[in-house]
Formats: sequence, structure tokens, C-alpha cells
Amino acid sequence: MQQRPLRTLVFGLNYPPETTGISPYTGAMAGGLARRGREVRAITAHPHYPDWKITSGYGQWSRSEQIDGVHVTRLRHYVPSQPSPLPRALSEVTFGIRQIFVRWGRPAAIVAVSPALLSSALVRLRSRLTHRSTPFVVWVQDLYGIGISETGQGGGLAARVIQKVEGWLLRSASTVVVIHDRFAERVHDDFAVPRERIAVVRNWTHLPPLPPVEVPAVRAARGWADDEVVVVHTGNMGVKQGLHHVVDAGRLAHDRGTHVRFVLVGNGSQRDELQQRADAQPTTTQFLPPLGDRDFTDILQAADILLVNELPGVAEMAVPSKLTSYFAAGRPVLAATDSTGITAQEVRAADAGLVVSAGDPSALLDGVSALMADRAAADRLGQNGKRYRETVLDETFAIDRFDSLLADLIATAAEKHPA
Repeated sequence: MQQRPLRTLVFGLNYPPETTGISPYTGAMAGGLARRGREVRAITAHPHYPDWKITSGYGQWSRSEQIDGVHVTRLRHYVPSQPSPLPRALSEVTFGIRQIFVRWGRPAAIVAVSPALLSSALVRLRSRLTHRSTPFVVWVQDLYGIGISETGQGGGLAARVIQKVEGWLLRSASTVVVIHDRFAERVHDDFAVPRERIAVVRNWTHLPPLPPVEVPAVRAARGWADDEVVVVHTGNMGVKQGLHHVVDAGRLAHDRGTHVRFVLVGNGSQRDELQQRADAQPTTTQFLPPLGDRDFTDILQAADILLVNELPGVAEMAVPSKLTSYFAAGRPVLAATDSTGITAQEVRAADAGLVVSAGDPSALLDGVSALMADRAAADRLGQNGKRYRETVLDETFAIDRFDSLLADLIATAAEKHPA
């Protein structure tokens, strides 16, 4: 009699069809595990990010669907229209409450994706009560405590509470999976998680090989002149991106008469404020809404430079997911970020671009000029990023690593707790 495949239960706030942030990674990992013979169930929310509004057609109290071989259960939770720290925390808690009261069945392994930290902590509480012998993996995409400290959001008490919750969650896990070696160091040093219980599984580019694009046609359709240098930033427009400095760099470009256009693609909690800032005085900054897959890849390849911009002081909290897409596009990267942070380290490791100081519009504009002073060298940087993506940020390798990790945890649990 053929043995039924072991079930892996994945808890995550974000899941496809959301196209930005951590959703593509959670979806691809779950689908990849299913293709490798696992029975995978994902318990997630209705799509709402980065617009902070539930996508049309979704929003039922609960909903089930199949995506890429994964049984997906969606739960309605509170989605704030303005995701400031307190409403966002409430959103995570309501999602966590929904998760702990849904039927789990008998999974062989549980994976909780953080963000969302608070809902993951609630899931862990229940698992310790009802699934104590089941391996529990926390997959860390962002470190909350560091994020609060680096962005200045939340008071001292809030930061201490979050760090306590985060530390408890990580120490209680069977294994903590992180997306970068620097995260592994911080999880060990800050939260005293033993190194043997920390695994590094790098994020990958979730874009397929990009089809050729007619660059002049794409640029013309967007109103970009042939003699303009187009600098594109994609993804979330939140606090940690510090995009008001980009709007100010566009203002500086206008004042200097420099033919540099900054294009901000996407949505987020700061978009309205950024638009108001851009409307207040002349700037070369352009805003575009979130784009479909083909338009998105066309924009990346038609840009002269792809931009990562971070708030001054943001250094350790996250590896921007946009970097993997940028590397796939083969365009040079300009990173306005802390010179000692994870983002700067990643750009330098790939030899894919230039790092300039965060929070300095003049330095940002000077970085654009430096890259465009030697177009051949800029093209080489772009190709370096593409090679780095192909050799280091490989999806198959990452999912195989995760699959192997789960297999080892399940086997160890079976030895300790035989049926």
C-alpha cells in the first residue's frame, strides 16, 4: 500500500496572487514542496498587500482554493487602511486568532512565516498545546525588533515587547530559517538561538527568465525621453524605504536642469504623502501603480538604473526582495543605504552596482551621474547581477534545501516520538 505523503502546514499572512514582498517566496516554496511530493496546506489571508485593501473577489469569512498543487485556506482578518504600527499589530493579532481556531489536522511539520511575527507567535502558542511533538520552523524574512529600532517606529515599551515576543518565538522553534548570513548572526547574537538550530536559505528571483523587450517602445509608452536617465524603484512605499529623499533628489535634478527621471512603481502606506510632497514643488519624480508581470519586467529592463532606497539607519532588518528581481533584469543597481548594512553587502557581493549614503538626495543624484559616466561599465555591473542571480539566488537549490531540512526534522521527530 502506497504511503500517503507527509503534510506540511504553512502559516503566512501573504500569499499569491499578491505579487510583491514575501508573498511570491511563500507561494513558490509551498508549491515547490508540493511538486517534491509533499502534501502542503497553506493557511493565509485574503490578498491585500501592498494596497492595504482586500482584492476584489476576495474577502469571504473563509475560502478554500488550489494554487500550484497547494491547498490554500484563506481567512478574513482586520486590514487597516492606514497601516501605522498599532493598526498593523492589531491586524496581525486578528489574523493569528483566526489561524489558531481553524482546523489544523495532523501535519508532519509546521512552517510559520515572519512577518507576520504576532500571528506566528500565536500559532506557536497553539502548536505547543496541541502539536507539541510536531517540528516547528520559523522562516524569517524580516527581524521585527531591529526594524522598530532602525525605523524609529513604536516607543521604548513597544520595542521591548516585540523583542521579547520575537526572542521567545525564535528560541522555541525547532529550526529558524533565515534568508541571509547576517540574519543568522543576529538571531544567534541577539536572541541566543543555538547556531545548530539556524539554517540559511537564500531568497531567489521569483521572475522567470525575462523575455526580450523593445526598450525604445517601452520608454516611449511611459513618456520617457531618449536623452533622460531613468532610475526606477519598485515595490512597497513604506517608512523603511525613505522615498521622500528620492522625491527630493528629483527636485534637485529639476533645479539643476539634469535629465534624470526617478520613477516610483508600486503602492504602500507612504504613497499619498509622497505624492503630496512631489506636487508641492517641481520634481522629476514620476509615480506608477503596481504593474502586471509583463509590464513590470518591461519597466525593469527599460530603466537605465534600478534603485534601492532605505531610510538612514536601516541596516540589518531585511534584505530587500526587489534586489532579486533587479539582478534578473541585468541593469545596474544604485543602493542608497547604510554602507555597512545587509543591502550594501549584497550589492557588493554581486558586484552589481554602486552604494551611496542613505538620506542624501545630492549623493543619490551624484550616484546616478557616476554610473552613467561610463555606460559600458554600468552594463557590466548589470550583467554581474544577472550572473549572481543564476549562481547564488537559485530557486531550485533553495527549495531543495528547505525540503531536505523538513525531511531531517520529520525523521528526527519520528525517532523521538514513534507512532
